[in-house]
Amino acid sequence: MFKVSPDPHISDNLSARINATPRKPSRTFMIEPGLDTETLLAHACESLASANVMASDFAALLEGSQRATMLGIAQIIMLGELAVNQALDNLDPQE
Repeated sequence: MFKVSPDPHISDNLSARINATPRKPSRTFMIEPGLDTETLLAHACESLASANVMASDFAALLEGSQRATMLGIAQIIMLGELAVNQALDNLDPQE
């Protein structure tokens, strides 16, 4: 009977990574902690709108199930954009 056992080199490597000092994240792409909610939502809305255009343009290059998948992704992005727009409206209603 064959017994499955972990490779000791992999286990040693994993425990070394777990016990190592935590990695410090890069500050290259970091959101300023003091930004207000409206500014963050406005930027998120613009990013989602751009992502929606890119996904829709890319879907136009595809066929069949890949196209349907990409259009589904574009629709999910659009729903996120709508939610962010509603959150912006909730913060500052334009009545």
